[in-house]
Amino acid sequence: MPSEVLSQLSILVLHGPNLNLLGRREPEIYGSVTLDDINLLITLEAKNLQAKVELLQSNHEGVLVEAIHQALGEHQGILINAGAYTHTSVAIRDALSAVKIPTVEVHLSNIYQRENFRHHSYIAPVAVGQISGFGAESYRLGLLALVNYLRK
Repeated sequence: MPSEVLSQLSILVLHGPNLNLLGRREPEIYGSVTLDDINLLITLEAKNLQAKVELLQSNHEGVLVEAIHQALGEHQGILINAGAYTHTSVAIRDALSAVKIPTVEVHLSNIYQRENFRHHSYIAPVAVGQISGFGAESYRLGLLALVNYLRK
């Protein structure tokens, strides 16, 4: 097997609650892009970066926590949009902290221009970075930043 294949980075991409409704949910905030559109964007960018991605969306906190645990030894990085769990889930924060896999947090909207309760992220303190406010492009930028961080 060629060494490029063996050394290919693997990134776990997690989409949190309600992101399955993108394209229909609050288009004035999230636009018309669907989760399938975002997953295609991520997959194409990963191919350009010579990385592979595993994509998972769940509305259930425990499913996301389990995926983070299972990433240990399988993935070198995590790209996460935890949705509303960003502002409420100590469990997701603790899972990310426990596995110590470099993580980039992304958001479609600028969470700091929205309601006050969205200004706090439990994930940010355990992430290597955060990108928000660029719509679907936040995911592409987050993936690029994460891959660059991992290859340093």
